Amino acid sequence: MLCALNTLTRVTSSKGVLFSRMGKRSRQRQKNPPPAGRDHRDMPGWGAGYADIVKENKLFEHYYQELGLVPDGEFEDFMAAMREPLPVTIRITGYKSHAKEILHCLKDKYFKELEIDGQKIEAPQPLSWYPDEQAWHTNLSRKVIRKSPLLEKFHQFLVSETESGNISRQEAVSMIPPLLLKIESHHKILDMCAAPGSKTAQLIEMLHADMEVPFPEGFVIANDVDNKRCYLLVHQTKRLNSPCIVVVNHDASCIPTLRIQTNGKKDVLFYDRILCDVPCSGDGTMRKNIDVWKKWTTSNSLHLHGLQLRIAVHGVEQLAVGGRMVYSTCSLNPIEDEAVIAALLEKSEGALELVDCSSDLPGLKWMPGVTSWKLMTKEGKWYPDWSAVPSSRHTQIRPTMFPPTDTEKLAGMHLERCMRILPHHQNTGGFFVAVLMKKAPMPWNRRYPKLGRDASSGTEAQTQSSSGAPAPTPCLPESIAADGEEREEDGAEGTVDGDAQEGTAKEDQEKSDNQDGVCGPPPSKKVKLFGYKEDPFVFLSEDDPIFTSMQSFYDLSADFPKLNVLSRTHEGKKRHLYMVSKELRNVLVNNCERMKVINTGVKVWSRNSDGEEFGCAFRVAQEGIYTLQPYIRSRIITLSVEDVKVLLTQENPFLSKLEEHAHAQAKKMDMGSIVLKYIPDPQKPSEPQCPIRLCGWRGKTSIRAFVARNERYHYLRMLGVEVFRDKQGAGQKAPEDQNPAEQDDSATKMEESNG
Repeated sequence: MLCALNTLTRVTSSKGVLFSRMGKRSRQRQKNPPPAGRDHRDMPGWGAGYADIVKENKLFEHYYQELGLVPDGEFEDFMAAMREPLPVTIRITGYKSHAKEILHCLKDKYFKELEIDGQKIEAPQPLSWYPDEQAWHTNLSRKVIRKSPLLEKFHQFLVSETESGNISRQEAVSMIPPLLLKIESHHKILDMCAAPGSKTAQLIEMLHADMEVPFPEGFVIANDVDNKRCYLLVHQTKRLNSPCIVVVNHDASCIPTLRIQTNGKKDVLFYDRILCDVPCSGDGTMRKNIDVWKKWTTSNSLHLHGLQLRIAVHGVEQLAVGGRMVYSTCSLNPIEDEAVIAALLEKSEGALELVDCSSDLPGLKWMPGVTSWKLMTKEGKWYPDWSAVPSSRHTQIRPTMFPPTDTEKLAGMHLERCMRILPHHQNTGGFFVAVLMKKAPMPWNRRYPKLGRDASSGTEAQTQSSSGAPAPTPCLPESIAADGEEREEDGAEGTVDGDAQEGTAKEDQEKSDNQDGVCGPPPSKKVKLFGYKEDPFVFLSEDDPIFTSMQSFYDLSADFPKLNVLSRTHEGKKRHLYMVSKELRNVLVNNCERMKVINTGVKVWSRNSDGEEFGCAFRVAQEGIYTLQPYIRSRIITLSVEDVKVLLTQENPFLSKLEEHAHAQAKKMDMGSIVLKYIPDPQKPSEPQCPIRLCGWRGKTSIRAFVARNERYHYLRMLGVEVFRDKQGAGQKAPEDQNPAEQDDSATKMEESNG
């Protein structure tokens, strides 16, 4: 097990940063500043020797040429593409109505014909296969975008919108798995290896496709084994301000089986959709992770195959019958791709089926999965099948790494339905994806059903799937069980050092030897938690006195879900209040001992030190305004476009600055927290056609919006206001989301045009 740990601590993230060397690189950069006249941002890895890496690996070329995975006559193009930098790709995030406004802004202001130094530059183009033109790619390098004066506004737009969560820089192929999951708003979703979170953000967006529904029925449980990377995941997901996401910290190969309360009984939680984006050798990321060129070896795949299979098996165990799981890697190696899928299908004995997705993403170019492959050691020795492997190699090489020998069984698997994306076909990274449908419980669950015991009544009840149909509790086979604290893995695409020790493979053999044995639940063992200890998540009761003043001050509707409100403290005054959906509350309440929760909920109220004298100690928080506002029936001011511009471009405007309708509403209100609401008018297509909700404060003679700087810029751009910083980086400092007592009256410098 220690060997497995040594191997996996060298795994890289999808960003190509070696975690075991992060501190070392930081120290190197402090000791060795970049050469005079050079910007260190234009010299990736200068502190770690990246500039000296030659994009050559003879073993890599020999291996893939011999396997024949690239079509005849295209191998040179394939290698040439692998040596080229990856184009910049961006995805418009957020919910549908806001996404349309951002797209309109991009196309009308920034994606017109570009010209630099007298030369015309190809404008960004939409990815042909991504729906509704929500993803774009450009051949402009990051350096050109950042340094060119003509692109300065475009660069600032990208930075600002990325920080506010409206645009994500994400590799094109990374966008594929969430699309193939076909998410609907009621789906219960598990993201097994979620960090850094770009795919998780897509899942959340799909749940919230309809902005008018504050609490979709579905939710996302985003997991990662690396405690530190969980906080990167939190940062990514919090930008979307969803009450339907929880970030947890577990080993993906043994995520706890969760329970939910249904009709007074505890049932097993089965997921409708599972994203299984496993740790991999990452040879499809050579275009962005230059370090892979010198570290790649066939041993990487041999060491990871067992872990990948364990994660995939555990995933399908928790998948509901009729549910869909996407397995993906950023590796082109069949040992990590088709071999895992073939072994999974064989273990399922017909319970799983590969889905034909050939028509799901029109415009995407991909190669079908392969049905034959062979294995090569790092010394260059080839093995065509398991029978050719000497016993001395059995600790490194396992039977599941080879294609099935039964031709009829192999044909029935339909491995050609797997999707292989090659870099030279559409100027992307390399990628593998397979979509699995669960048609029946897994065979070990069928043979050995287990009754779930209701903790409250002590009676036994048959567990059910998420669709309500009876299904056995998924008991974890002993061969799959593992101690979460003894293995470390990367939450997304990664790279392992090829010289890692062989203990992992030996472990895999010992586990595989018992695959056909009697299945039973894992031994009872208390989960050891590691990493930073989070504050508790405490749900409020319906009769909590904190709601008394809120109810009268905001006139909360009768259907306001008080039980969904939580805080992060047991004692003392509550500083912030958060909300989660009803279904997610069900998960959290019934699994507090099983899950290590890192973060959940969206902030809806913040304590204001001076608020009590104005009728309520809590003011509305901008993060949760779209979740909370449907339940608020007073303290609402309806704004026009011009009113929104005034509130976002002026620090503390007098009430008289508002137009007549809004002014009249404000005059009738007492001082305190308010909701500012813009309702789009379909009869005025020149104005934004998406709803805008802002939290604000009604002062004695003035009014102001509490909106963070980048979000303020976002709304102003949608209103046609040109927003940018001066060359010194000063100016444009919009007021932050602060308490009234902490704010100053400094004017916000804006340049306004009618767009």
